[in-house]
Amino acid sequence: MFESVSSFFGGGDQIPWCDRDVIVGCEREVAEASGGTSEERKNESIMRLSWALVHSRQSEDINRGIAMLEASLTNTRTPLQQREKLYLLAVGYYRNAEYVRSRQLLEKCLQIAPDWRQASALKKTVEDQIAKDGVIGIGIAATAVGLIAAGIAAAASRR
Repeated sequence: MFESVSSFFGGGDQIPWCDRDVIVGCEREVAEASGGTSEERKNESIMRLSWALVHSRQSEDINRGIAMLEASLTNTRTPLQQREKLYLLAVGYYRNAEYVRSRQLLEKCLQIAPDWRQASALKKTVEDQIAKDGVIGIGIAATAVGLIAAGIAAAASRR
């Protein structure tokens, strides 16, 4: 019983986390790639940094990764690149608890690559989180109504 309750509140996603030292290394790589190397190498470095940022435990990093990905989405040349960027955006929005936006992006990913298991798994996790938030919200609302009703009943019984 305790295990099922803790898994309900703890979540169960399998998305990896990224440490600050990895982000610093990616930032260094982007700076080096910006110094006159090929455009392809620079774009690959930016994608690695974006991946690291949206997988960070720090919300500032996640927001920075989301901004980078959104800005680079217009320069996407292939469906594969678009799919990758949309997926990373979905991860970022999931980490920021913006589940509806995350689900929308994952649906776009699955339009591009319907058999992509990674996107399907994250979409299921997002949908489970949306359902869980709904159950918690209903429980909070029901508790509030119960407390108000008990207060009214107690006040009426005093008269």
